Amino acid sequence: MSSAEVLEYRPTEDEPFMNPRQREYFRQKLEAWKDEILRESRETLENLQEESQNHPDMADRASSESDRALELRTRDRQRKLIAKIDAALKRIDEGTYGYCEETGDPIGIARLDARPIATLSLEAQESHERREKVYRDE
Repeated sequence: MSSAEVLEYRPTEDEPFMNPRQREYFRQKLEAWKDEILRESRETLENLQEESQNHPDMADRASSESDRALELRTRDRQRKLIAKIDAALKRIDEGTYGYCEETGDPIGIARLDARPIATLSLEAQESHERREKVYRDE
C-alpha cells in the first residue's frame, strides 16, 4: 500500500480489527508523528544555538531564559512521547497493537485514531483514572 493510499484510507469499525491495512495505517501515522517531533527538535536546537548571544538588557535576558526553559520542557515531554511512539511501533510488529494491556480487548478505532499511542481501552483508562483520583484524594 502506497503512502498516498494510506493517507486516503480511514479505518472503520466495520472491517476486521487490526487487519494488515489498519496496521499499516497506524504505523505510517505513528512514524509521521515521530518524524514531525524530530524535525521540531532539530529546529529547536538550531534556534537555541543561534539564540545563545548575550542580551545587554536584563529584561531581555530574563525573557529569553524563560522562553528557553519552556522550550526545553516541551522538548523533554516530546522525548518521552517518542518513547511511547516507539513502543507502539513495536506493538504493531509484535501483533499486540490496538489491544488493551489490562483487559486484552480491542481499543476502539476512534480512540486509536485520536491517540495512536493508547495502551488502554476507554473503559480501562477511565477505571485507571478513577483509582488514581481515589489514591490522590486520600
